[in-house]
Amino acid sequence: MTGATGAAPGPLDETVRAKLLRVGSANVANVLLKRGLRNVMMTGVGPLSPDQPPMAGPAYTLRFIPAREDLDTMACYGREDNLHRRAIEECPPGSVLVIDAFGSTAASSMGDMMAARLKYRGAAGVVTDGGYRDSAAVRDTGLPCYQRGNAPKATPIALHPVSLDEPVGCGGVAVYPGDVLLGDGDGVVVIPRALAAEAAHEALDAAEYEEFAALHISRGRSILGLFPATADSRQEYDEWVAAGRPGPE
Repeated sequence: MTGATGAAPGPLDETVRAKLLRVGSANVANVLLKRGLRNVMMTGVGPLSPDQPPMAGPAYTLRFIPAREDLDTMACYGREDNLHRRAIEECPPGSVLVIDAFGSTAASSMGDMMAARLKYRGAAGVVTDGGYRDSAAVRDTGLPCYQRGNAPKATPIALHPVSLDEPVGCGGVAVYPGDVLLGDGDGVVVIPRALAAEAAHEALDAAEYEEFAALHISRGRSILGLFPATADSRQEYDEWVAAGRPGPE
């Protein structure tokens, strides 16, 4: 399965990942807005823990539909061909498992044993527009996780897995396999794979300019002519960088 742009999913370049981990999801959303992409920030999906590290990686997807009693039992859930369990074992290292739970917190999208397994296998994180059970234990794994809200009930009560590694919707945003997700304290932004490198570079530039602007604002300077950047303030910024980024005097 390829993304909307035709880019083949695969490992994310480590230079791109490192840049993304230094910038905010809001900065990336602004970069994508300049390219006409308005619906890239998930709605109602936030970090499980306020102090978890940021997350960046390509999407590997799982989609749920509502459960049906003749198909969704604990016996069926325990089978090795169950797509929910397969997702945990097949999500590639460095990837973000994106779980489309159609916004439902009526049952769990994941629990702590699955989170622990993903952490061991090297996943970058998990995102769902549903929720997790055993939230404290999920948090303790150290795996960056994002959700709509806690969902302690057993998965088969309300969720039936139907597909892996196909386009899904999560938090109101289209996610194609291989799209790059960046998560932080503000939420999760979805970056089309073909734009990931340039978005990371531009967002990092914006974040570094904000350091310069914040320095001047802390000294009492008006935001007018400073933020957003103007041609003159960019020249000031370039001179500041050339001078070694001096701090407050």
